[in-house]
Formats: sequence, C-alpha cells, structure tokens
Amino acid sequence: MPTSPLRRVGAGLGVATATALAIVAATPLIVTAAPSPAHTAAARDAATWLAGEYTDGVLPGPFSPQDWGLSIDGVIALAATGVAGPTRQAATAQIATHVRSYNSYDDWGIEGFTDGGATAKLLYVAAAVGADPTDFGGWDLRAETVALLSGADTGHQHGRITSRTTEETGPDPSNTFDQSFAVLGLARSGGTPQETVDFLIRQQCTAGGFRLYPDADGVPSPSCDDQGNATLDVDSTAMAVQALLATEAAGADEAARRGADWLVAQQRADGSFGGSGPTSGANSNSTGLAGQALAAAGREAEAARAAEALAALQLTTATGGAAAADAGAIAYNTDAVTEAVRDGIIESFRDQWRRATAQALLGLAQISLGRIGLDVPPSGEPTPSATGSPTGSPTPTPTLTASPTPTASPTDSPSPSASPSGTAPTPTATATTPAPSVTSPAAGGSGRLPTTGVAIGGYVLTALLLLGGGAALLVVGRRRTT
Repeated sequence: MPTSPLRRVGAGLGVATATALAIVAATPLIVTAAPSPAHTAAARDAATWLAGEYTDGVLPGPFSPQDWGLSIDGVIALAATGVAGPTRQAATAQIATHVRSYNSYDDWGIEGFTDGGATAKLLYVAAAVGADPTDFGGWDLRAETVALLSGADTGHQHGRITSRTTEETGPDPSNTFDQSFAVLGLARSGGTPQETVDFLIRQQCTAGGFRLYPDADGVPSPSCDDQGNATLDVDSTAMAVQALLATEAAGADEAARRGADWLVAQQRADGSFGGSGPTSGANSNSTGLAGQALAAAGREAEAARAAEALAALQLTTATGGAAAADAGAIAYNTDAVTEAVRDGIIESFRDQWRRATAQALLGLAQISLGRIGLDVPPSGEPTPSATGSPTGSPTPTPTLTASPTPTASPTDSPSPSASPSGTAPTPTATATTPAPSVTSPAAGGSGRLPTTGVAIGGYVLTALLLLGGGAALLVVGRRRTT
C-alpha cells in the first residue's frame, strides 16, 4: 500500500529527531565557567599596569635591563587578557630575536648548553601568541623541544624534557614546571608524545599533588611515590593540572582531576594559596596559578575564592594611598601591599611586583594556559580603569614584616635565565631526533576544558523546533495542494 505524504513526513521527522537527540546524548554539555565581570576588569587593570613596565618590548630584571623569562611571563599575561596589543607584539618580536639569550648561556660566554625548560616555554609562548613555533626567530622550537626529550633507552626518564649540558654547566636542572611547559608547548604545536605525558604523571604522588623536582638526592627518581619524602608543591601541581587538561593522552584526565582535588584541599580560609619552601606563606603567585588551574578543572567556587584573595592584594586609585599611581599592580602578599600603600612601590621592590602581577592576574582572568590565544579574552565590564577594588581595601597588618621576594618567576626554571643584553647569535643547526608517536590532537588540544566551549543543548533544541516547524508547514502545504 502506498505511503501517504503525511506518514512519510512524520517518519522523516522521527528519524531526524532521534538523530538530533542521539547527538545531544553523545555530546558532553560543557558548562562555561567565566570569571565575574569585576575580576575580569581587575585582570585587565593588572595587565595594563604590567604593560606600562615594559621598555622597548622588554621587562627588566633585578640585575639586568632584560629579564627574558619575566618578559615571557608578561606576554602570557597580556595575551590572556587581550590588553596592550602593540606592547605584546613588540615583546614577542624581542623574545624571538633573543631565543638563545634565554635558553642558553651563550651570552655569558658558556657555549654548548641548551635549557630544556626554557626551550619548552619558548615553544609554548610562540603558539599562545599565534606565532609560528617552527620558525620563531629562525628556530624550529618544536623540533628543538622534541630533540631534548629523553629517549626510550633512559628507562623511567623516558619522555622527560632535559637540558643539553656540558661539564662546565653541571647537571640537568629540569623540573616539573619544565615538563608541564613541554606538554603544553607540544600540545599547542601539533601534539604531545604519550611518554612525555607519562613522565609528568609520574611526578604525582598518591595524595594527588606533584613534586617540583623529579630528582632525589641528586639522581633521577622513578616517581613521586618512590621518593618517599617528596615535597608536594602547589605551583607545580597547578602547572601540571593545566598541562594535562591540554592533551588527550591516556591517563591525563584522571591525573588532572586528582591534582585539582589536592589543590582544593590546600586552599586557605581566605581563598589564598602558598607554595613550598621559601614561598610556603600565602602569596599571589601561588594563588594566581592555583586559581587558574581550578578554573580550568571546573572548580568554579574555589577559583572564585582565589580571585577574591587576589583582588584584595591589588592596588587601586581609591585604596592605593602612596602607590595610587601604580593602580592595577598586584602585591606578592599582604605585607607588600601595606608597605606600598604607606610608602609607594620603592624601586628595589618593583621587580617583585612585576613578577607577582604577571602570575596573579591569571587567577583573576581564569583562562587556562591551554586556551590562551585560542579563546577570545573576556572584555569585562566596566571598562578597565583601576578606580576601585572589587572587594574593598585590604586590611593593613599592624606589624610590618619584610616581604620575601620570590627568587624566580614561578613559571621559570630555577636555573639562571637572565642574560646580558646583546644581539642573539645566529642560530645553528641542532640535531633532532625522530618525533615520538603522537597521541594528542593537533594544536589547540581537545576542547574538553570546562572553562571553554559552548553548551550545544540550546542549539540542538532550536534545530529541533525549526525542523518541526518546517515539517508542519510541509504538511499544510501538501494538504492545500490536495
């Protein structure tokens, strides 16, 4: 018996509806976790202040007019907020011109050394700002990074980012920060080898936190649990969580979840975090990284609490006192902000403020390292003005104590990176090893991060309504024709 047009339309509609519902069921509905408008504006205020600290595309260090590691941190911060495009471009051009000033000791007259962590960080920043990682200042940074990964013949060190050392430079200084940048940089430039992710995961103890140094007593240690007395570090864990969320390698999701759980357990009552060793006190560097990682892992409430703690350390024109002209800058800790409000930011402490601001504002912006340069930075309302604090004036502490200055930027390798000024040497060919098998997708990662993406349920529902409406019109049209 012939099928009526109405039944054919109904059958087609049923199939289309079932297909659409199957798509909805199979597609994870990503909940977008965005910072509050006040915190977004605070992040942009901080970035605007930091941009004003650049001179000819470079941030100075405590002992030299060029600190390349800090300059890179600043570029990451500016890219995360979308602030000061011309400054960011000038800084990127300077960094590209001085690759060897950052990842070697050439400027110090010590040849033959290549810092693995610095190379991986250069790879990451090139990808994050939209430059070509395979031709950054004449260097193929992806090939350079891959060449510095330990091979299969190194046993439990397989996949570790290492430095090319000499007798004069001493042992390899690479650590978990370096490994995280290797995972991030490779993920953003084509894909991360599984063994590189595996090595990072082995730096995680059963408790969930990551150790800073993969070595114990001067020799490579197989894993965090094997070390026994490993010190778990908030900053290293925050970096590792973000790196693992940027790749689809096996085991990455579970390790990132456990790392985020551990970070939540370390958060203090006021929302702040401390690092380990000399940075164990509550500070904005650790809080910024941890807040950024928690936002990436979908821990919105904890990320918001971290942002509140950071906002309380930010100078504004209304609360900055003697430091009102530096509105937007973020202090390392409460002692530092109290001293600045009273005396202004004195020159000998200005380096500390630059380092603190570059890291802290990432916890206000709440955009993961895996997504900087891929997602459009939130603009925030109102327009950045640094005229008021989202959380009010920080309470001054009655007893003033010296604020410990971080010895290095948290995103830097502890190894020396500052170098004298000068023109970078002409790049020479570096031997590379065949690229290991890649298990991650192309640049940009998986898009699984809870802080990114768009929930598609509404779009699918709209499609179903349009489909249903179209079918109804078709039926009415056929009836009129009949």
